[in-house]
Amino acid sequence: MSILETISKPADRAPILTICGDAGTGKTSLAATFPEPIFIRAEDGLQAIPKDKRPDAFPPVKDSGNLFEQMMALGTEDHEYSTLVVDSVSKLEEIFIREILAKDQRAKGINQALGGYGNGPAAVAAMHSRVRKLAGRLNEAKGMAVVFIAHADIETMRPPDMDDYTRHSLRLMPKSLPYYVDDVDLVGFVRLTSVLRGDEDQRKKVISDGSRELVAYATAASVAKNRFGITEPLDFDQGTNPLEDALGITARKAAAGEKEKE
Repeated sequence: MSILETISKPADRAPILTICGDAGTGKTSLAATFPEPIFIRAEDGLQAIPKDKRPDAFPPVKDSGNLFEQMMALGTEDHEYSTLVVDSVSKLEEIFIREILAKDQRAKGINQALGGYGNGPAAVAAMHSRVRKLAGRLNEAKGMAVVFIAHADIETMRPPDMDDYTRHSLRLMPKSLPYYVDDVDLVGFVRLTSVLRGDEDQRKKVISDGSRELVAYATAASVAKNRFGITEPLDFDQGTNPLEDALGITARKAAAGEKEKE
C-alpha cells in the first residue's frame, strides 16, 4: 500500500481553546456554557455561578499528582462529559512553582531553582506540557472539547521595527505560554466594553455599562487568535456562549441529544 493512499481530508474535531481575561469578566461562566462540562479546579471560580446552574467539578486540585490523576481518570474511565475545563492554568502555574521550590529549598525564587540558568521555568513549562498532552489525548480519544482558563496580565512587546508597546497576555511565564497560545484552536480575550468620556482639555475617564465582548482574532492590544474565521468582537451576556455558531457547539449539542434518544 502506497503512503499516498492514506491521504484524506482531515475530519472535524472538538475545539481546544484558551479563554483569558481580567478577574470578574465572566471567564468561568462562559466556560460553563460549553456542552456537558467537567471542571478541574485549581481555583474555585464556580462560586460565581448560581447553584442550580453550576456544572460538575472535581474536588479542588491539591498538587500536580492530584491534577494528573483527575485528567487520567477522564481518559481511562467511562463518563458522559463532553468538555474539560481547566480553571485556571495561571493558578496551576502557582502550584507547579510551589512544588519545585519545595524540592529546592535553597532557591529564593523560581529563576534560581534547580541550579538556575532557566532550569526552574523550564521545569514549570514541562509540567504545563504534560497538561496539554493529556488534554490532547482526551480531545482525540474521547472527543472532548477543552477550555483552558487563564488570568490576564500586561506584557511589553519590543518589536525590532517599531516603538515598544504593551498588550494583554496570559499570566504565565514565557516558557509556559506556547502550550495555551500556539497549540490551541482559539485564544479569546474577554473584556468589558467601554468608552472614553470627558472634555478635550480634561483627563478622560473610562466608562463601562458592564457589557462584555470576546476578542478572538489577532490584534496588537491582546494575545488572541482563532481558526474559525472570526474577525469581529463577539458580544455576549453572562450565561451565554458567543462561540456557539463559530465552533458548531449548537450542532454538537443536538447530535448528543439525538444519540441519547437512541
